[in-house]
Amino acid sequence: MTVVGPFGLSVRDQALEADVQTGLAAVEAGLLDATKSDVPFITEAAQHLVRAGGKRFRPLLAMLSARFGDADAPGVVPSAVVVELTHLATLYHDDVMDEAEVRRGVDSANTRWGNSVAVLTGDFLFARASHILADLGPEAVRIQAEAFERLVTGQILETAGPRDGRDPVEHYLDVMRGKTGSLIAVACRFGAMMAGADDSAVDILTQYGERLGVAFQLADDVLDIASDSHESGKTPGTDLREGIPTLPVLHLRAQAAADGKPDDLELLELLDGDLSDDARLAEALCRLRAHPALEQARRDTIRWTEEARATLAPLPECYAKAALEELCDAVVHRAG
Repeated sequence: MTVVGPFGLSVRDQALEADVQTGLAAVEAGLLDATKSDVPFITEAAQHLVRAGGKRFRPLLAMLSARFGDADAPGVVPSAVVVELTHLATLYHDDVMDEAEVRRGVDSANTRWGNSVAVLTGDFLFARASHILADLGPEAVRIQAEAFERLVTGQILETAGPRDGRDPVEHYLDVMRGKTGSLIAVACRFGAMMAGADDSAVDILTQYGERLGVAFQLADDVLDIASDSHESGKTPGTDLREGIPTLPVLHLRAQAAADGKPDDLELLELLDGDLSDDARLAEALCRLRAHPALEQARRDTIRWTEEARATLAPLPECYAKAALEELCDAVVHRAG
């Protein structure tokens, strides 16, 4: 058994593992090539996050989805590069909006060069992705445009918050479908489509990608509260400290509104206060870890993961399908 990609995904077929590794290496080379400029400073800024590494989750999904057609088709690797460039571009912009200081273990671009350079570098990456996309045909351009519209809509909805009378949890899940699920769905869709897979397989893999993408984000929400930094590499409470609404907190708010329990209201008051103090953050984490809202968020994560797995059922049995199913297991494990 060998290991590739994020989460320590194991691939049980040597030929598949070799092909996936080759594909991911080609994507990495494509990312470096796409982020080169005649202006050395632009190259430095554009390659900042590329060289910082990352899970390359979306290219991995494209490589596995391509196994349901001709995985060696010429459009597979460029389409994976397009999706990852788009993802990287959004990270530059996200860090500006979130005033983040660190990304992938290095200074964020906005910390190093300022907000203007970070925003413009993200725009540069979008431009390079569009340039590659143009060679993949009008259908690919349309698919990417629709996905990017959904991604931006999700980000705007997150910023605006739920409208009056809207269930905040349902609003949040809609945000996740757009902000995270849409681009992961495109990774699967491009991989299968560029490989010439039949339409039903393309549709199945697209649905799988969106559901897995939502589950992946929900697992991150759980991880922010439940993780041990030594085990996960993620500093617990980061989202709490920044006031980012995550699923466990939304469930807590819903339960507090329904029941009005003093302990829940007291915990919400703590969460709504100043969590820059380490002691207050530690108390909030301790109490949330013991609260049923965290387990409810875990159940939601598992439900989305199982829906993703069930979507794959009509596909023929093969090592690529097994690897996609194992990614579902990895997301569940990530959520504890």
